[in-house]
Amino acid sequence: MSQNHYQVLGVPATATPRDIRLAYRRLAVLYHPDKHGGNTLYEELFKAVAAAYRVLGHTARRAHYDQQLRTEARRLDEARRQQHFRQQGQHIYGAPMPAPAPPLRTRRPAGAHERHYRSIPRRKARFTRRDYWLTALLGLGLALFLASVKITMDYVSGTRNYTRGLQAYVAGNWAGAHSYFTDALHFRPDYNPALRRRAEAAQLGLHDYAAARADLRAALPDAPAALRGQLWQRLGQCEAALGRPVPAAQAYQQALALDSTLARAWLRQGEVELFQREEFGQAARTLSAGLRHAPAASRLRGQLLTFRGLAYYKLKRYEQAQNDYWAVLDITPRSGQLYFLLARVAQQQHDAPRACDLLQRAVLQGYSFARAARDTTCVGAARVASPAGNSGGGVTSTAAVK
Repeated sequence: MSQNHYQVLGVPATATPRDIRLAYRRLAVLYHPDKHGGNTLYEELFKAVAAAYRVLGHTARRAHYDQQLRTEARRLDEARRQQHFRQQGQHIYGAPMPAPAPPLRTRRPAGAHERHYRSIPRRKARFTRRDYWLTALLGLGLALFLASVKITMDYVSGTRNYTRGLQAYVAGNWAGAHSYFTDALHFRPDYNPALRRRAEAAQLGLHDYAAARADLRAALPDAPAALRGQLWQRLGQCEAALGRPVPAAQAYQQALALDSTLARAWLRQGEVELFQREEFGQAARTLSAGLRHAPAASRLRGQLLTFRGLAYYKLKRYEQAQNDYWAVLDITPRSGQLYFLLARVAQQQHDAPRACDLLQRAVLQGYSFARAARDTTCVGAARVASPAGNSGGGVTSTAAVK
């Protein structure tokens, strides 16, 4: 049997490059032809050692050679394995295998003329208890499958319509948003976010306060605790818009009991107490509570200060009303209504020049109600401003405006 390169060098297949190099040097010195007088045997051995080192001394050639050795080993193993499973009749070392013994038979197989055929009578099918149970289980499984498919499709359709409704809501398409939310609730009747959003669309965009109130009442029991205060606040706004002050006040109280930081709920409750119940002291206290939670320099804070100023005015606390009005002017400096309200306070304080100056500022800001009040109150100033008799309400004197 021929040797492989590892066997020629006398090293194992796991030898390191250093071991291979040392083995080659040792054998090259041992088999060199010059040391043996040109003996052809040693010359062949020297060539075999050099050829082995040429392959194993190079990393890539050694890897390729190892792969060839593994392939040859697998081939030999497969040949040995097939040797154990040789078919019958195959020659082993030139000797044929004996033939198998023929089967024992007492007679020839029966022919077609000896066979007898008999028809099998049909029997009526009868359902057993097991068959009934299997049928019932099959029907139940089919019903559960259909129910799961319907639930899944309803969930997907409801979610898709809710997403489209949100897009229409953001775009200001209130009718489209309301329609999408209605479709979402058709597929998912208990979907609380769709109920809340449909109520907002009906209240803010469509001004259908009755429908918004119904949706808000339906959404309240299952709404998250953090949102119930806001829902009660919106319910109070709907009740107020429908002309029902008592339920509106109750809704605002419920909203504030759940979340005392809702400045808008304080505003609406104070508005009901100020304009509908005419409880001016209570309205001032309610609006003051809302101011503690209103953002600075916001429109909401301006409304709270304006209404509290009106409550102070009704209570004849003119200094406090005047301070609230001036605070609102810091937020909205071009409000003609605030200059008009300040003029009314000045009139109550019997300060006619200042009242005329404030009325003139209200007119300059485009507040039409101030024009008639100025022409009635500030007759002398109007004559100075328009000596030709222009009753349309010209500009007052420069000193009065300043």
